[in-house]
Amino acid sequence: MKMQRIPMLVFLVALAIVGVRAGEPALGTGAQLLAPFKRDLQQALKAGLGEGPEAAINVCKLEAPTIADALSIDGVRMGRTSQRLRNPANGGPEWVAPILQSYSLNAAERQPRTVSIASGRSGYVEPIMVQPICLTCHGERLSPAVSSQLRTAYPQDRATGYKVGDLRGVFWVEFPN
Repeated sequence: MKMQRIPMLVFLVALAIVGVRAGEPALGTGAQLLAPFKRDLQQALKAGLGEGPEAAINVCKLEAPTIADALSIDGVRMGRTSQRLRNPANGGPEWVAPILQSYSLNAAERQPRTVSIASGRSGYVEPIMVQPICLTCHGERLSPAVSSQLRTAYPQDRATGYKVGDLRGVFWVEFPN
Protein backbone atom coordinates (compact mmCIF):
# COMPACT_ATOMS: atom_id res chain seq x y z
CA MET A 1 0.00 0.00 0.00
CA LYS A 2 1.41 3.39 -0.93
CA MET A 3 1.91 5.87 1.90
CA GLN A 4 0.06 8.69 0.09
CA ARG A 5 -3.11 6.55 0.01
CA ILE A 6 -3.21 6.06 3.78
CA PRO A 7 -4.49 9.60 4.61
CA MET A 8 -7.29 9.21 2.04
CA LEU A 9 -8.24 5.83 3.49
CA VAL A 10 -8.26 7.26 7.02
CA PHE A 11 -10.53 10.05 5.78
CA LEU A 12 -12.93 7.59 4.11
CA VAL A 13 -13.09 5.41 7.21
CA ALA A 14 -13.68 8.45 9.44
CA LEU A 15 -16.39 9.70 7.07
CA ALA A 16 -18.13 6.34 7.16
CA ILE A 17 -18.04 6.23 10.98
CA VAL A 18 -19.48 9.76 11.18
CA GLY A 19 -22.24 8.55 8.83
CA VAL A 20 -23.20 5.83 11.32
CA ARG A 21 -23.52 8.35 14.12
CA ALA A 22 -25.63 10.62 11.90
CA GLY A 23 -28.12 7.80 11.34
CA GLU A 24 -26.87 6.30 8.05
CA PRO A 25 -28.01 2.67 7.70
CA ALA A 26 -25.39 0.24 9.01
CA LEU A 27 -25.63 -1.83 5.82
CA GLY A 28 -24.32 1.05 3.71
CA THR A 29 -21.70 1.93 6.30
CA GLY A 30 -20.41 -1.63 6.40
CA ALA A 31 -20.12 -1.69 2.60
CA GLN A 32 -18.29 1.65 2.64
CA LEU A 33 -15.84 0.52 5.27
CA LEU A 34 -15.16 -2.75 3.48
CA ALA A 35 -14.76 -1.26 -0.02
CA PRO A 36 -11.11 -0.12 0.37
CA PHE A 37 -10.10 -3.55 1.70
CA LYS A 38 -11.73 -5.36 -1.20
CA ARG A 39 -10.27 -2.91 -3.74
CA ASP A 40 -6.74 -3.00 -2.36
CA LEU A 41 -6.77 -6.79 -1.99
CA GLN A 42 -8.02 -7.25 -5.55
CA GLN A 43 -5.32 -4.91 -6.90
CA ALA A 44 -2.63 -6.73 -4.93
CA LEU A 45 -3.86 -10.14 -6.12
CA LYS A 46 -3.96 -9.02 -9.76
CA ALA A 47 -0.43 -7.65 -9.45
CA GLY A 48 0.69 -10.90 -7.81
CA LEU A 49 -0.92 -13.01 -10.52
CA GLY A 50 0.85 -10.83 -13.07
CA GLU A 51 4.08 -12.16 -11.60
CA GLY A 52 2.72 -15.71 -11.47
CA PRO A 53 0.45 -17.73 -9.20
CA GLU A 54 3.20 -18.29 -6.67
CA ALA A 55 3.44 -14.51 -6.13
CA ALA A 56 -0.33 -14.33 -5.67
CA ILE A 57 -0.12 -16.93 -2.90
CA ASN A 58 2.36 -14.68 -1.12
CA VAL A 59 0.01 -11.72 -1.56
CA CYS A 60 -2.77 -13.61 0.23
CA LYS A 61 -0.43 -14.77 2.95
CA LEU A 62 1.46 -11.51 3.59
CA GLU A 63 -0.33 -8.52 2.09
CA ALA A 64 -3.99 -9.33 2.81
CA PRO A 65 -3.53 -9.22 6.61
CA THR A 66 -1.45 -6.04 6.29
CA ILE A 67 -4.18 -4.35 4.24
CA ALA A 68 -6.85 -5.38 6.75
CA ASP A 69 -4.73 -4.18 9.68
CA ALA A 70 -4.05 -0.81 8.03
CA LEU A 71 -7.78 -0.23 7.60
CA SER A 72 -8.71 -1.51 11.07
CA ILE A 73 -8.55 1.81 12.91
CA ASP A 74 -10.76 3.89 15.19
CA GLY A 75 -12.72 0.90 16.46
CA VAL A 76 -13.11 -0.69 13.03
CA ARG A 77 -11.96 -4.28 12.49
CA MET A 78 -12.15 -6.24 9.25
CA GLY A 79 -10.99 -9.38 7.56
CA ARG A 80 -12.09 -12.41 5.63
CA THR A 81 -12.88 -15.94 6.65
CA SER A 82 -14.28 -19.19 5.32
CA GLN A 83 -15.62 -22.54 6.41
CA ARG A 84 -12.72 -24.07 4.46
CA LEU A 85 -9.75 -22.06 5.66
CA ARG A 86 -6.42 -22.01 3.95
CA ASN A 87 -4.83 -20.21 6.88
CA PRO A 88 -6.18 -21.13 10.33
CA ALA A 89 -5.32 -17.59 11.49
CA ASN A 90 -8.13 -16.26 9.25
CA GLY A 91 -10.93 -17.51 11.47
CA GLY A 92 -13.45 -14.70 11.86
CA PRO A 93 -15.11 -13.35 14.97
CA GLU A 94 -17.80 -15.50 16.59
CA TRP A 95 -20.66 -13.34 15.30
CA VAL A 96 -19.69 -14.17 11.68
CA ALA A 97 -20.06 -17.96 12.04
CA PRO A 98 -23.89 -18.15 11.92
CA ILE A 99 -24.02 -15.91 8.86
CA LEU A 100 -21.35 -17.94 7.09
CA GLN A 101 -23.29 -21.09 7.96
CA SER A 102 -26.50 -19.58 6.56
CA TYR A 103 -24.71 -18.55 3.35
CA SER A 104 -23.29 -22.05 2.91
CA LEU A 105 -26.66 -23.77 3.42
CA ASN A 106 -28.85 -21.48 1.32
CA ALA A 107 -27.70 -19.65 -1.81
CA ALA A 108 -30.76 -17.38 -1.59
CA GLU A 109 -29.41 -16.03 1.73
CA ARG A 110 -26.16 -14.75 0.20
CA GLN A 111 -26.93 -11.06 0.38
CA PRO A 112 -24.77 -8.60 2.32
CA ARG A 113 -26.01 -8.48 5.87
CA THR A 114 -25.58 -6.36 8.94
CA VAL A 115 -26.12 -7.43 12.55
CA SER A 116 -25.97 -5.81 15.97
CA ILE A 117 -23.18 -7.22 18.07
CA ALA A 118 -22.02 -6.63 21.63
CA SER A 119 -21.03 -3.30 23.14
CA GLY A 120 -22.93 -1.00 20.77
CA ARG A 121 -21.22 -2.28 17.64
CA SER A 122 -22.47 -3.43 14.26
CA GLY A 123 -21.16 -6.17 12.02
CA TYR A 124 -21.36 -6.37 8.25
CA VAL A 125 -20.76 -9.48 6.15
CA GLU A 126 -20.53 -9.92 2.40
CA PRO A 127 -20.13 -13.23 0.57
CA ILE A 128 -17.02 -13.99 -1.49
CA MET A 129 -18.00 -15.93 -4.59
CA VAL A 130 -15.40 -17.86 -6.60
CA GLN A 131 -14.51 -16.13 -9.87
CA PRO A 132 -12.58 -17.72 -12.76
CA ILE A 133 -9.33 -16.06 -11.67
CA CYS A 134 -9.67 -17.68 -8.21
CA LEU A 135 -9.38 -21.18 -9.68
CA THR A 136 -5.64 -20.75 -10.20
CA CYS A 137 -5.10 -21.26 -6.48
CA HIS A 138 -8.48 -22.50 -5.25
CA GLY A 139 -9.74 -24.71 -8.09
CA GLU A 140 -10.07 -28.44 -8.53
CA ARG A 141 -6.97 -28.72 -10.73
CA LEU A 142 -3.87 -26.85 -9.61
CA SER A 143 -0.51 -26.71 -11.30
CA PRO A 144 2.22 -28.77 -9.62
CA ALA A 145 4.07 -25.57 -8.67
CA VAL A 146 0.99 -24.07 -7.00
CA SER A 147 0.18 -27.33 -5.22
CA SER A 148 3.73 -27.58 -3.92
CA GLN A 149 3.80 -23.99 -2.68
CA LEU A 150 0.40 -24.37 -0.98
CA ARG A 151 1.54 -27.53 0.81
CA THR A 152 4.61 -25.67 2.04
CA ALA A 153 2.90 -22.39 3.00
CA TYR A 154 -0.34 -23.91 4.32
CA PRO A 155 0.07 -27.49 5.53
CA GLN A 156 -3.57 -27.51 6.77
CA ASP A 157 -5.01 -25.98 3.57
CA ARG A 158 -8.69 -26.76 3.02
CA ALA A 159 -9.31 -24.05 0.39
CA THR A 160 -9.08 -25.98 -2.87
CA GLY A 161 -11.59 -27.89 -4.99
CA TYR A 162 -13.79 -24.90 -5.74
CA LYS A 163 -15.73 -24.18 -8.95
CA VAL A 164 -16.79 -20.81 -10.39
CA GLY A 165 -19.80 -19.54 -8.46
CA ASP A 166 -19.06 -21.48 -5.26
CA LEU A 167 -19.12 -19.65 -1.94
CA ARG A 168 -15.45 -19.14 -1.02
CA GLY A 169 -16.09 -17.34 2.26
CA VAL A 170 -16.97 -13.88 3.51
CA PHE A 171 -15.55 -10.44 4.00
CA TRP A 172 -16.49 -9.01 7.39
CA VAL A 173 -16.20 -5.69 9.15
CA GLU A 174 -17.28 -4.57 12.60
CA PHE A 175 -17.61 -0.97 13.67
CA PRO A 176 -19.00 1.30 16.39
CA ASN A 177 -22.64 2.42 16.07
